[in-house]
Formats: sequence, C-alpha cells, structure tokens
Amino acid sequence: MPTDLKRAVADYVARHGGDDAVLATPVEGVVLMCSTCARLPFRKVYKPSLCVVAQGAKRIELNDRVLDYEAGAALAVGIELPGHGSVTRATRAEPFLGMTIAFDIALLREVLEQMPVPPRPSGERLGAFVEHLSAPVQDCLVRLVALFETPEAVPVLYPALMRELYYRLLTGPNGREFCKIARSDSHIQRIADAIWLMRKDVSRPLRIEEMAEAARMGLSSFYRHFKTLTALTPLQYHKQLRLLEARRLMVAEAANVTHAAFRVGYESPSQFSREYARMFGTAPKRDAQSLKALAVPL
Repeated sequence: MPTDLKRAVADYVARHGGDDAVLATPVEGVVLMCSTCARLPFRKVYKPSLCVVAQGAKRIELNDRVLDYEAGAALAVGIELPGHGSVTRATRAEPFLGMTIAFDIALLREVLEQMPVPPRPSGERLGAFVEHLSAPVQDCLVRLVALFETPEAVPVLYPALMRELYYRLLTGPNGREFCKIARSDSHIQRIADAIWLMRKDVSRPLRIEEMAEAARMGLSSFYRHFKTLTALTPLQYHKQLRLLEARRLMVAEAANVTHAAFRVGYESPSQFSREYARMFGTAPKRDAQSLKALAVPL
C-alpha cells in the first residue's frame, strides 16, 4: 500500500507541476508537495491538519520537542503550533513526496458523534503527534489523490471520502487523540479559542486573564494546559506570532523593518530587530530579502 500512495502522489506531481513544487488541488486546504533535496528548517504556524509523507522523511521542531516521520506516516496537528519544519530525506532519484490535508473540524465532530461507540479522550499531551498510516487510511488517501483528476466529481465524492478517512483515524490506534481534536469541550478546542483571540490582533498587548476567560479556565489551569499543548508559554507563543506576522509583512507587503515592527505591536524597532534575529538567525531586512529572492510563500 505505501507503494500505491507513493505512485499516486508521484503521478499527480508529474502531471501538474513536476519537481520541487507545492501543488494546489481542486479542494482548498489540500496540497501536494515534491522536493528533490533536503530542505533547511523553515518556521511557520502549523494549522490543524494531517501532513502525510508518501516518500522521504520530514521533521518538525516545536520549541524543545522534535517529531520525525517518514513514508507511511503523517504528522497530525490538532492546534495551531509555531514550529520549524524541514525535509530531512530527499534526492533527485527519490524525491520527497507528501500531502497536507487541513482538518474539517465540523465534519470530524459529526463523524465522531455518529459513532455507536466513540473513542474516549486520552490524557493530555502535546497538540501534535505522529500517526502511522494503516492500510485503510492509505487506501483513502490513494482514492483522494485519484479523485483530483476529475474535478467535476469532487463536490459529490470528496465529503464521503473525508468521512471515511476521519472514521478510519478515529477508530485507529490514535483514535483517542483525534477525538480530542473533534470535541468542542476538549482542552485543545478551549485553548484554540484563546489562540484565535490572540491571532485576531497580534499587535494588542497580551492579556492572560482575557485569554483564560476565552478558554473558560482559571489562570493556573489555562497556563498549564497551554504549555502542555503548545510546548510554549502564552508569552512565548505571542512573541512568535508577532515575529512571524512581521516577516510576512516585510516579504508579502514590502513593509520596511520599522513599519513591520510597529504594525505587530513593538514600540522599539531595535528590540524588534534583536528578537527577530534571535528567532530567525539573521537581521530582519536580510531575512526578508533572502525570502523574496527565493520566492518563499508565507
């Protein structure tokens, strides 16, 4: 079955973009990827999604946590997480091949609610984990890639395929983890509500009491659950969001360093530059110029 998935992704890439490409599909939130060489870590915010490897290997670094996954496995992300992602195994002869599927939380919840015996949530841990893909899950993914070749069939067949995929994940070895992503009363979803408030306007000063209220938690409980799920304190998370947004402004909107700093809430451009260099390893202007030259999407 891993060979079938690899062949399906490789054939789609060959027909729609070729080597070293990130390819859109007829479904928003589903992309296929190919890389003929290893890629250095790139920092971004990972959205709730299933990040599948069909060939090669990847790594994600979430503060002090490192997750490696390879062909036949996927990274399941249940909450928005800032992190470093890199392709760790890829050559021209055997390129990295993968796909990312954004979770439809409402549909995942609907499938969970229709199960006669739904899985029970497990104990709390980091909001991302490695899922080893079963044969039924891989079969769903092969049929999903094949479906993209007939876009007119997508509105009819895609929802049913995703329902099957979610059912397979919920009844698999990590079903108790996927259950937590779906449940509206889970700590993951409560912390996600607080993160939404933070992301709504990253320039606003961080107000822990307001975030705890959004998560329907007391202060100490909120802080503990936030750190467990994201591997970051709320302050660390907020700072990373600000710096990532400033990077986007400089690359995508051609903002200068000072303007980007003020836009994301910094009062001191020099402090902004110091913290930016600490996070990205280089000065803001130099980093933005490099990303523009590489045409890196943000």
